[in-house]
Amino acid sequence: MKEAGVNLVSLGIFSWSRLEPEAAKYDFDWLDRIMDMLHQGGIAVDLATATASPPPWLSHKHPEMLPVLADGVRLWHGGRQHYCPSSPVYRFAAEHLVSALADRYAMHPALAMWHVGNEYGCHVPACYCDVSAEAFRAWLRERYGSIEDLNRAWGTDFWSQRYSEWDEVIPPRRTPTWPNPSQQLDFMRFSSDELLACYELERRVLTEKSPGMPVTTNFMRFFKPLDYWKWAEREDIVSDDVYQDPSDPEAGMRAAMAGDLMRSLGRGRPWVLMEQTSNRVNWRDVNVAKLPGQMRLWSYQAVARGADGVMFFQWRQSRAGAEKFHSAMVPHGPVESSPTWNEVKQLGQELRGLDPVCGSRVRSEVAIALDWESWWALELPSKPSTRVSQLAQLEDYYRPLFGANVVPDFVRPEHDLTGYKLVLVPNLYLVGDEGAANLNEFVKAGGTLVMSFFSGIVDPFEHIRLGGYPEPFHGTLGLTVLDWLPLADGEEVKLDFSDGTQGRADLWSELIEPHGAEVVARFAGTRLEGRPAVTRHAVGSGLAVYIGTRLDQLAMARLIRSACGDAGVEPVMEAPAGVEVVRRHQARSSILFLLNHREVAVDVPITQAGTNLVDGTQVHAGLLKIGPFGAAVIREGW
Repeated sequence: MKEAGVNLVSLGIFSWSRLEPEAAKYDFDWLDRIMDMLHQGGIAVDLATATASPPPWLSHKHPEMLPVLADGVRLWHGGRQHYCPSSPVYRFAAEHLVSALADRYAMHPALAMWHVGNEYGCHVPACYCDVSAEAFRAWLRERYGSIEDLNRAWGTDFWSQRYSEWDEVIPPRRTPTWPNPSQQLDFMRFSSDELLACYELERRVLTEKSPGMPVTTNFMRFFKPLDYWKWAEREDIVSDDVYQDPSDPEAGMRAAMAGDLMRSLGRGRPWVLMEQTSNRVNWRDVNVAKLPGQMRLWSYQAVARGADGVMFFQWRQSRAGAEKFHSAMVPHGPVESSPTWNEVKQLGQELRGLDPVCGSRVRSEVAIALDWESWWALELPSKPSTRVSQLAQLEDYYRPLFGANVVPDFVRPEHDLTGYKLVLVPNLYLVGDEGAANLNEFVKAGGTLVMSFFSGIVDPFEHIRLGGYPEPFHGTLGLTVLDWLPLADGEEVKLDFSDGTQGRADLWSELIEPHGAEVVARFAGTRLEGRPAVTRHAVGSGLAVYIGTRLDQLAMARLIRSACGDAGVEPVMEAPAGVEVVRRHQARSSILFLLNHREVAVDVPITQAGTNLVDGTQVHAGLLKIGPFGAAVIREGW
């Protein structure tokens, strides 16, 4: 580990059955030895609470704690995460294990951070058992107060779903056809909250017995089942697991997007890349290996996007178990001849020189609105088109920014937007009054807003906002959507832009009636011939752009570039295609990251001299050659 430059390890994540081989009987001797060895070697520990996978004895004695799917199938032990989040049996056992761990290791000199659970919701994001049903009813009573208010919120007069008493209310188990969408949305809120309650239970124990020690749990990029905005508020350090698919040509873009999300969840604070693989994973149908240099490049990318730590799963490649073909820092074979080990060792040696980066911040003038509850509601069934995907829409907006080296933050619609010049809103299907008012005020105050189709349609109860679509944004957008005309799979439409360019679109179209908005693009060759497809509307000292379809990538890039120009947003630096540029700022200096995602060397124009922290060399104004999948980290002005 010292040879590889390791200074922090996660320890004990799946060790419950070793730590507590039977109820209330603990075996800490082996963990003591490892903790002591790591400390003697100068390596700190992110100590896990081990509650991600209960031991077989617990679920064997208490099968009622096992999770149940919507169709009634019970999931058994033999994998991991086999627990109902609402189970009092599981919570009791987890609390006692965490308490014992905290009592023993709170003062251990190796301890640097607590790691609660692991990838919450990864395999069991929701449970539909009777225990969960009772907890769901309690959650609903807290939220609505009375059964009448619940009926009103869920619109239960439709399809004779009106409830007479609380005991009739159940989770949205498998039904003959679509369950009530308001019920489904509330169950998603409840399920995220129940898992958060499990995390909070352990966090309370740790903060009481180990005050001042930071607590984290590892996220999973854009993980739909958990509202990470709420979760991040309870974390001292945001951490994330990123497993790029090397066969995906946009893997670098998607990893950058994840890094920007993690930084944003922590409201700008540095975060930790908790897990990545050194080479390949084991869980895809085809587990393509990373090309030489890609692991190193993507590690630097996480640091560029705000991470202050780079870690791996796992140290030594497993000999047995479901993940024995998952790569590790130390492979099955000899390390001396392993390209993976040598790249890991190189990265570890280089990262020693990046200490000046720690604590610096990424600044952004652009924000992308993301609301988990709107995501949940958007992708419920029984819509004009179920082909509309929140994540795909986010990527459509993010892709042009990534290509132009404009680094965005992510925000909730209710967040303070005063520091941004441009706010992008992909499919905000559900929006509350506060969020809608905040976005409208942002435009009036001089901001530039770009909003996509099918936004502002329902309120937080999943009820249609009456008065014409999109009711909360009529004045800001200067239009009314009279009807939605989703496009069939494979169907494309042509667009004529007012500047003489053309484009194509798919997925969606709308019958738009402007009320003061200027038409930027019109549909061509369809039933909407000559009707508006893209508009812009000046409001106060700001500007609102509306996109009533899904633009092709070139047209979307032109539109986002135009919006950046309107807002006065400029890229970090002009660079050749395929070179990612990010700048982190400190009080008196800045650090420029240049990341070459291409398989050939690239010359990058440098305007400010500095020191390349990767190798310690001096960088002067002129052309800097960066090798294939190479990286330069320049402390400017030094």
